Amino acid sequence: MDRRSLLSAGAAVAAAGVLSTPSAQAEPVRRNPFRVHLLVFDGADDLDFIAPNEVFQHAAHTGERIETTLVTGAGPGTVTSAFGTRFEAAGWAPHEADLIVVAGGGNGSEDAPGVDREIERGHLPAVLRAAQRPGLVLAAVCTGALLLAAAGITRGRPCTTHHLAQDDLARAGGRIVPGRVVDDGDLVTSGGVTSGLDLALWLVERNFGARTALRVESVLEYERRGTVWRDGR
Repeated sequence: MDRRSLLSAGAAVAAAGVLSTPSAQAEPVRRNPFRVHLLVFDGADDLDFIAPNEVFQHAAHTGERIETTLVTGAGPGTVTSAFGTRFEAAGWAPHEADLIVVAGGGNGSEDAPGVDREIERGHLPAVLRAAQRPGLVLAAVCTGALLLAAAGITRGRPCTTHHLAQDDLARAGGRIVPGRVVDDGDLVTSGGVTSGLDLALWLVERNFGARTALRVESVLEYERRGTVWRDGR
């Protein structure tokens, strides 16, 4: 039996209530839309927000109640990605989100748009810091974690980022742990670029169950890589 079939079988058994271990509880049920906001900015890496957006959109197509919105850190407007993709994004409304996923991009390129410039400006770290509240999960793909670090959100907490930026994240107070995805409850971070797929699939599993995540994997023809490090609380 291949990995996906094995996991699907395990999810079905768990949903039927046959297993009683903590990792095999019945699939979570959400009655309200799960609202995902993907924070983008000029210089954001394309795949950092496109990959999670596609995962959540496919999960919605399976019947899960998920609403996904690209947002800026201010008012609505046009954003230009790291590779020149131009698109419209909605305005900042963290009170309307259950999950905010912060894209990365532009780290180490002080003369170009991206994370470094946004940290220097200070606006995005400030609005992320102010957005924190019970029930809101903040997540980051790649060097998006450095924006969370600049907001003081990763200080003393387990987290990760692109391997080339881990020293920067550690200097900002983050506790780097091994794992392609690091789940510390209301803070979820992931490694570089393509790990946004793994982060979003993990968050789909965490909120909607393994069967939905596996369906999305199948549609994407992608199998999750690496380890999800999760706080044992």
